[in-house]
Amino acid sequence: MTDSKRILILGAGGKTGREAVRQALDSGHHVRAVEKGRAPDLPPHDRLTTTTADVLDDDLVPLMQGVDAVVSTLGLRLSPMTALGPPPLYTEGALRITQAMKSAGVQRLVVISASFAANRQQAPLWFQAAAMPSLMRIFDQMADMERVLRATEGVDWTAVRPGWLLDLPSTGDYTVAEDVIPRGMIRTRHGDLAHFMLRCATGGDWIRGTPAIARPEALRHSTPPALLAEIRGALGLS
Repeated sequence: MTDSKRILILGAGGKTGREAVRQALDSGHHVRAVEKGRAPDLPPHDRLTTTTADVLDDDLVPLMQGVDAVVSTLGLRLSPMTALGPPPLYTEGALRITQAMKSAGVQRLVVISASFAANRQQAPLWFQAAAMPSLMRIFDQMADMERVLRATEGVDWTAVRPGWLLDLPSTGDYTVAEDVIPRGMIRTRHGDLAHFMLRCATGGDWIRGTPAIARPEALRHSTPPALLAEIRGALGLS
């Protein structure tokens, strides 16, 4: 088993965050779970503490004190509002997180980006034509976040690039590639994303890298009509 680490998980109340907390605890780590507004509703555990913080407004240095790694599962829920004018969660959030880490003497950071954020021309043509216009502003922010990380010294960061996230049980059976998910794959399970992020945070894989993660899924989850229906539903267009 991996040596026990002290891990700060941001966005711990979300789907990927909750999976990251569960898996970290199952692996013997100590977890400080953080969510905006109210403490994440998680099962009690003797190696778990929960708290609240807004990465865009609050002092993050106290959160970082004494941890070995920061895992940020923060992300913007797709909606008409975030599609048109996303808050600067990725850009300003990354800047404030890395500044606080340096102040607290924490080096290891793993964050969520997106497979096509900086490689849009490598997305399937149907995705570029039908989905990318709605996601453009969010993807722009993710690409800017990665530029912020590359310009940051003193932080060993990894920006994980999943495909379109899927709310199904984790498998541990996924493919990791450099920068872009392999052709023919478009989905990434929240639990698998959490598993890989923890692997990076505790094992030191992909430092200052942008690994992409995905796996083949059933056609009902991965065909263009299926994905577009999900995106249209999130945007209130269905």
